[in-house]
Amino acid sequence: MRVLIVGASRGIGAELADLFAARGDAVIGTARRPLPGQIPLDVRQPEQFEALHDRLAGQPLDLLVCNAGILPGRNETLDHGYPAAMWAETFAVNVMGVFLAVQAVLPSLREAEGKIAILSSQLGSSTHAGGGRLIYRASKAAAINLGRNLAIELAADGVAVGIYHPGWVRTDMGGPDAAITTRQSAAGLAARFDALTVATTGVFKTWDGRPHDL
Repeated sequence: MRVLIVGASRGIGAELADLFAARGDAVIGTARRPLPGQIPLDVRQPEQFEALHDRLAGQPLDLLVCNAGILPGRNETLDHGYPAAMWAETFAVNVMGVFLAVQAVLPSLREAEGKIAILSSQLGSSTHAGGGRLIYRASKAAAINLGRNLAIELAADGVAVGIYHPGWVRTDMGGPDAAITTRQSAAGLAARFDALTVATTGVFKTWDGRPHDL
């Protein structure tokens, strides 16, 4: 299986890359600050997706994992915080970056009748809105919506789309007090990706397989 992980240099992305490589899959990773062998890609820069398209041209792609994401605005206040530049950057990474990655490798996904896995968050659930971190919540809600609409558009091509909450994970984003390790999250997510089919396309699930409210 050929796997492309956007955002593979650290955290969950790096753990997924190691997991897939260990089981014998061909792994291609991208990162803003790439490790040796990875493709340089700053998802905030649309022109950089051309190189990604060229790298995959003519090759089938079984799985695209959209993992790159940022969480700014942890301490912003409603009255005076959340500046426009923060909105623009967060949506560029967490939403636009997902779409442009899909678009860049779409011929390869269609050729393989592959899968797209979008890592969103439980904080994007409108059902469980809790306030705070407004930009991040809005961007992850948009990523869920994007994934579900892509699932409808790509079903006829045999390309399945799944959206996933990776858990509260001990990463730079999740912090040291988070509930699970990157290894636990990656193992659960990989099982979810393996189980994804066109029959289940559009799902929003947790890392351990539970359906998540939208």
